[in-house]
Amino acid sequence: MRKSENKSFVVKGLDLAAEIAGRQPELLGLIEALVKVESPSDSPADVNACAALAEKFCMEAGGKVRTHRQKQFGNILEAQFGPRKRGAKPILLLGHLDTVWPLGTLKTMPYRIADGRVWGPGVLDMKAGVAMALTALRFLIERDLLDRPVTMLLVSEEEVGSPVSRAVTEKIAADCSSVFVLEPAQGLAGAYKTARKGIGNYGLKVTGVAAHSGVDFEKGHSAVVELARQIEVIQGFTEQSRGITVNVGTIRGGTRSNVVAAEAWAEIDVRIPRIADAGRIEKKFARLKPRDKGCTLHLEGGWNRPPMERTKGTVTLFRQAATFARNLGFDLQEASTGGGSDGNFTSALGVPTLDGMGAVGEGAHARHESILLKDLAPRTALLAAMLCESKV
Repeated sequence: MRKSENKSFVVKGLDLAAEIAGRQPELLGLIEALVKVESPSDSPADVNACAALAEKFCMEAGGKVRTHRQKQFGNILEAQFGPRKRGAKPILLLGHLDTVWPLGTLKTMPYRIADGRVWGPGVLDMKAGVAMALTALRFLIERDLLDRPVTMLLVSEEEVGSPVSRAVTEKIAADCSSVFVLEPAQGLAGAYKTARKGIGNYGLKVTGVAAHSGVDFEKGHSAVVELARQIEVIQGFTEQSRGITVNVGTIRGGTRSNVVAAEAWAEIDVRIPRIADAGRIEKKFARLKPRDKGCTLHLEGGWNRPPMERTKGTVTLFRQAATFARNLGFDLQEASTGGGSDGNFTSALGVPTLDGMGAVGEGAHARHESILLKDLAPRTALLAAMLCESKV
């Protein structure tokens, strides 16, 4: 985080940077508590344990909590902060409590503070972001600086595509003035994200005709060979100059080397920067035809997340954040990314959405997952400034 001029951000006589810096031990305590409750997406009971802890923290910060109970995944936590004012739309703080890490990861990847960083599974993606929001809210409420409604929504299965929370997120976001996504900032420079690509997940199944490869080879129609031909076509859908990528990530098929394969499958990831690109890609997939007439194709899947495009409202939010950052003593950049978040859903509704407002670090989903200690308080102060001073 590159330093700017030495300035201050004063609200009602309070120096925001100094106030939040003084709360860093409290902030680190929240992060440690959340990280030490492991919460993989596929373990609802453990996600619920983390949600129960987050609920406690929300209530201590002055929030009124509602739980959206789920069966297949963990529960979704909604908390209301600040005054309810007629006609005043809330800001939505959007995050998730689930992680990609299986139970037991803490044994080999423990929570620790070392080398100017905070380490641990899920610390960057994105339990530090949740703790930052709670710290900012508690400070603002205690100092009577929050004069607008704020909703915090913490979902339970973002890492697996938000299959049950998407509807809840969209319903709540539709009534909000803006959305601040607590995902990690972009890279060690800590850029806020003003655009994300949309994500499609397709599956292609090829059905052929099995035969003994030595006795009846000519009677077989290989699904594996047909899939290989289709993969060449599908990879051609990529248009890097337009930001469109199509990746065949996994393939499988056949049973034994002496059997002409009767079945084969491929899983395909698609990324698009603009919603207008979706129709073009769909048409290309729809035009796939088997070259071997003895084989049939079956395509399934579709779009998981629409693109988060760089809209006028999002740019306005970013420019306000950049101004606040300069007043806090650092420069803030913007970035786009190929990865998706729940901010894709809210942006597609037309609600101004600013992403990457969580911690600065690296190693999301990797063994070296960590956040930079030096950026923790300044970024939390910026989040607090946006909650009490942004105008969208």
